[in-house]
Amino acid sequence: MKKPANRVQAHVGSLQDMGQRFAAAWNKAAKGGRVNETHVTFLDLRTMLETLSPKRLELLTHVRQHGASSVQELATSIGRDYKNVHQDVAALESAGLLLRDGRKLSAPWDELQASVSLA
Repeated sequence: MKKPANRVQAHVGSLQDMGQRFAAAWNKAAKGGRVNETHVTFLDLRTMLETLSPKRLELLTHVRQHGASSVQELATSIGRDYKNVHQDVAALESAGLLLRDGRKLSAPWDELQASVSLA
């Protein structure tokens, strides 16, 4: 049996949308259901697109595949300027898409799904 993908879901939505997802997960868990979801909500499309720029997605993919013992090691391994990589790491970490344990960086998801509501 194939293991389901470990995924993070990025949304553009309101605080109310975020609250509704939280309440649904809470209610499911309260009824004994298993909740294994990770969501990141951006309050506007511009912020989402800036955070998920091609360079930052490339950085996330590299960290997912190879890990990184530090920002300096990451910058060197992807051939980018330390200052720019440091800014990208800070933005992705702030969004909850990149995790840090001491100096070590990780991106524990196999998949990032992004959705934008048009309603």
